[in-house]
Amino acid sequence: MTARTGAAAHARLPVARSELILGGQKSGKSARAEALAAAWLAQSPAHRAVLVATAQPCDDEMRQRIARHRRERAARAPGLATLEAPHDLPAAIAQAGGAETLRIIDCLTLWLTQQMMPLPGQPASMDWTAEADRLLEAVRCSPGPVVLVGNEIGLGVIPLGREVRAFVDALGQLNQQAAAACERVTLMAAGLPLYLKGAPCAC
Repeated sequence: MTARTGAAAHARLPVARSELILGGQKSGKSARAEALAAAWLAQSPAHRAVLVATAQPCDDEMRQRIARHRRERAARAPGLATLEAPHDLPAAIAQAGGAETLRIIDCLTLWLTQQMMPLPGQPASMDWTAEADRLLEAVRCSPGPVVLVGNEIGLGVIPLGREVRAFVDALGQLNQQAAAACERVTLMAAGLPLYLKGAPCAC
């Protein structure tokens, strides 16, 4: 694909007011979100795009993973800025810019993990559901488009551990709330999008 045809393909991608992109690991979630950012940037020279990253470099493997993701983002969506905000996503959404800025939150799963099972030395959230309410209100009030990225992990066997079961339940609840708050919901599988809500017009 040439740069010209790639830009044309991105320009045809529909950008919703708010979108939740779900999928399994390596399903193409982040690549889809970055393609939406590239489409948004291609629409107008005044447009901006910011990725709000929730990952924290807690060990060598995660540091290498974050570095790889940064390289891949730079190749797939040049012009996509990065804002690290592992905890206070509502503030990050508000501070990212105005109506000209598309925000990508990548990802909800890591954010919830850090709310419920924080790293050593970090406080646990007393009520993650209240923080989720604040987050989704920030999505609804955002002046520019918001793309939420999250994992669908409830399709496998039921975990044996109590804490893991509680996390799977909480993530399912968060995904449902985010889906209700968003204009569009897309499920990614093998790099392909399936619109669950708010499918763009094919005309």
